[in-house]
Amino acid sequence: MQKPSRYVGGEHGEVRKDWSAVSARLCLAFPDVYDIGMSHLGFKILYGIVNEHPKLLAERCYAPWSDMEAELRAHGQPLRSLESARSLRDFDVVGFSLQFELTFTNILLMLELGGIPLRAADRGEDDPLVIVGGPVATHCEPLAPFVDVAVIGDGEEKTPEIMLTWTALKAAGVPRRERLRELVRVSTKTGGGLYVPALYETEIEPETGVRVVSKPSDPTLPFPVKRAMVANLNDYPFPSGGPVSATESVFDRVSVEIARGCTEGCRFCQAGMIYRPVRERDPESILDTITRAVKDGGYDEASLTSLSTADYSAIHPLVKAVMKKFEAEKVALSVSSLRAYGLDEDLLDEIKKVRATGLTFAPEAGSQRMRDVVNKNITEEQLMTTAERVFARGWSKMKLYFMIGLPTEEEEDVRGIVQTGARARDVGRKVQRGRGPDVTVSVSIHVPKPHTPFQWCAMDAKDLVEVKQSWLREEARAGGVKLKTHDSEGSWLEGVIARGDRTLGDVIETAYRHGARFDSWEERLDLGAWQRAFEQHGIEPARFLGTIPVTARLPWDHLDVGLEDGFLLREYRKALSNRLSPPCGKVAGAFVHHTNLVDAEADRKRLVCYDCGVACDLGQMREERLVFLRKLGADERPAPREARDPGAPKVLPKHMRPPPKQVQGAPMRVRLAYRKVGLAAYRGHLDLVRVLPRILRRVEMPLWYTEGFHPRPDMVFGPALSLGIASLAEYVDLKLDGDVAFSLDGLVERLNAVSEAGLEFLAVRALGGQDAGINKVIDEAEYVAAIPHAWLAERGLSDLDALRARTDTARAGSLVVRRIIEGIGKDVDVAKYLLELAIGAGADALEAAGLGGALVPLRMRISMTGQGTAKASEVIEAVLGEKDVPHRLVRVGLFAMRDGRRADPTDLDAVRVKRTIQAHDVASEVVEAGGDAE
Repeated sequence: MQKPSRYVGGEHGEVRKDWSAVSARLCLAFPDVYDIGMSHLGFKILYGIVNEHPKLLAERCYAPWSDMEAELRAHGQPLRSLESARSLRDFDVVGFSLQFELTFTNILLMLELGGIPLRAADRGEDDPLVIVGGPVATHCEPLAPFVDVAVIGDGEEKTPEIMLTWTALKAAGVPRRERLRELVRVSTKTGGGLYVPALYETEIEPETGVRVVSKPSDPTLPFPVKRAMVANLNDYPFPSGGPVSATESVFDRVSVEIARGCTEGCRFCQAGMIYRPVRERDPESILDTITRAVKDGGYDEASLTSLSTADYSAIHPLVKAVMKKFEAEKVALSVSSLRAYGLDEDLLDEIKKVRATGLTFAPEAGSQRMRDVVNKNITEEQLMTTAERVFARGWSKMKLYFMIGLPTEEEEDVRGIVQTGARARDVGRKVQRGRGPDVTVSVSIHVPKPHTPFQWCAMDAKDLVEVKQSWLREEARAGGVKLKTHDSEGSWLEGVIARGDRTLGDVIETAYRHGARFDSWEERLDLGAWQRAFEQHGIEPARFLGTIPVTARLPWDHLDVGLEDGFLLREYRKALSNRLSPPCGKVAGAFVHHTNLVDAEADRKRLVCYDCGVACDLGQMREERLVFLRKLGADERPAPREARDPGAPKVLPKHMRPPPKQVQGAPMRVRLAYRKVGLAAYRGHLDLVRVLPRILRRVEMPLWYTEGFHPRPDMVFGPALSLGIASLAEYVDLKLDGDVAFSLDGLVERLNAVSEAGLEFLAVRALGGQDAGINKVIDEAEYVAAIPHAWLAERGLSDLDALRARTDTARAGSLVVRRIIEGIGKDVDVAKYLLELAIGAGADALEAAGLGGALVPLRMRISMTGQGTAKASEVIEAVLGEKDVPHRLVRVGLFAMRDGRRADPTDLDAVRVKRTIQAHDVASEVVEAGGDAE
């Protein structure tokens, strides 16, 4: 496996429940790799809600990469959950998150590997209920043949309801199809939100030739299906616990959702439409959650996140309050989804304390006319003011996100994208002088999404996209900014599926059968497989990408996201007239929320509402904001900022400043011994480098950090283990802040209480100034190899005497093997390093590491010198005379030699004596040569 840690579980914070003690079991199945899925906040929320319920259980599963898929198929093994290693078909409910249309083939992959029939019509009475949720569930007709239930809207209330209802009906012997009807009926009584494709009929829309949902097969079922909405997010506090990623993930930090919905009303943005209205979490709850999450998880970075985080009504005092809690703990705070206006200097000053590299903004369009078309309420002046404020604080990088392919777009609008980036860079040069900052312009391709004002628009053809990208490259060469563009093939396929109908189900399955997997990964997209599938089913994909008559029914019209009839069309027509709509829920004419209670209470201007159909209580919204400001202690108006002296020295950019100095005491050195067995053996060395500091922070060890722009805990590990090798004794030297009181008493027990499965701490020792580092005291390693008895028997070596004879013969000759590193070969003489080889010895080490079966142990001692060492796998190759011998390894220990005896590196007296003897020997030689002993 490329990354076996993706599949084994055992992370800190995972929940393992007794299957026999619950009524319903849910597998949260994310249709992408672990590295991406572990950052998904929706799964984190549902995992916490379900596992807090005494009658429910939730486990996780992620899409297997191609290497794992091949092994599962080769061994006839099902795809399993991480917590209990149960097949997906063993669960009552399997729930997929639909975040992106290009993950649909991965859903089929997971269903098939999990032992669940792909098509809903083929599932039997005992098969799991397959549900989907997330933003793409609002236009899921292409996936309808494979889905039992789609949850439209928020899932916090609906998920437990579905689980309990489904299992109760099944236990009562209700047939599967009637269970589906009853699920909808029960849900309708509690606000709706469930769509069962099999219970709705379809017909061809004459104006477009596209298949649309016409009516329910049972007139008692809802039509259209209304979305579910959690009116008050504080009824479902964001979870502080949950599994902590065991390998690097896309957003490798604790993230807390502070609000849902967005005030801006950008006409291309589906999320801004389907998650209305804006609902904010109580700041006290946010503070409590993020503080506990950082402590429980051991994180050193946290993030406040929402669709538009800067629009949270109390964002300024909230950022200050969070940073005040974290400033002594060296925890960095990031603020996601910043818009390019309204960031005042106080907020930027706060963010700057912990965010030293760059900021990202999304102007979206390169001309003012186009920004008005998409309803991006920002002017060129506001964007440049933000750039000046950012670069004046020493930021060295800025990334700007734009789109091409927007309706009414002209050549000057496209070229204006890079020109806008160049102007922002010029502002930075004036502020910082000299070379100035780096500005990157990232340009994606607009896909007209359902439930947005642009849902009727045509999508740019591939050749037109390529022309527009050539204009961008021309401007980038002239303007001196970095340019990143997106692949048009993936966007084309995304557009087809997003605007597609139920007939695309056959295409999706055929493309999957032709090998389509991980289509959202640019390097993995096989457009040929999709084109063959379209041709096989006689479907012309271009029909889904053209302009749609506004009078035609759409494949997603039967799913009501809460917007009143006519709202999207009004916004579409305003877009074509270059007319703006103001941000909703804000004071007319204002772009910045009040930062203090005094100004907020004095301002009684009307809040803007432009009647989208979502019921908002603007009076309650205003009062809630005042409550939040009071809770955060924002009672006083901040002191006026002093006018900037034009003659004052400018803030130097990062590349011209010295690295920041860490405020910490003298370092105190400590050596930890630990074992790495079972699931932990599948964590690579880089995973361990990430995981170990988090474990140490959970017990509040005052870690000492390196200096520089990117401080890290100062740790030195013993010789790294190759992936998959278990170890009964490993060592790491680390430094603690000597100015912080911290006792080592009982530390081993405290560490083990918050560690991960298979990672067990054994001993801790305080190091003195005379104690050498771990890598300077280790002289040899001991391993036990486990070789399958069947493999040896095939070669006539099942008898230990025969095996000894083979190895003795090999050791009498040459033990040179060829080591290949990055394509370069090197001969290694294993005999130089092999101290001892014992056939049949070491069974106890295999047992301690959890290895069992018909295995023959080989114990070996290998020297580790300044000139090099041999790998245990190289010893096996040399003494058995074959490459690729199947085996598993256990490192029994690392040792220092003293007077011919081995010493444990935590036996500091023995190690220290050894070094003293060596120094005495050197001094004696110097004296004999006529020199001074000192």
